[in-house]
Amino acid sequence: MTDLFWLLLAAGGLIWFWLDSMRSREIATGIGKSLCEREGVQFLDHTVSLAKLSLHWGPRGLRLRRLYQFDFSEEGLGRHHGFIVMIGMEMKGVGLERPDPNASLRVYQPTPPSRDGL
Repeated sequence: MTDLFWLLLAAGGLIWFWLDSMRSREIATGIGKSLCEREGVQFLDHTVSLAKLSLHWGPRGLRLRRLYQFDFSEEGLGRHHGFIVMIGMEMKGVGLERPDPNASLRVYQPTPPSRDGL
């Protein structure tokens, strides 16, 4: 009986992890697409890929930290890289590799919500 309990608990944990990962990836894909639209570049492959998974201890406790990578192109020439950092379901940072080798990496921080609720 206890073996069945542990098996069900493990299966439930795996299902939760899979669903949580799919939701996080979906959010990151939307963020990458929006960022590319805002910057006037093409979001290639219409998806992001998980580059790193780790644990993060913060004010809200232990959460999963995921680093996603994606590719974009300016006017269809070349492939450049971008990244999105997610902690739980919250974006903590995104960045685009600058196509100009002399330019620095362009990094964006999430904007905090306004206090007036708008």
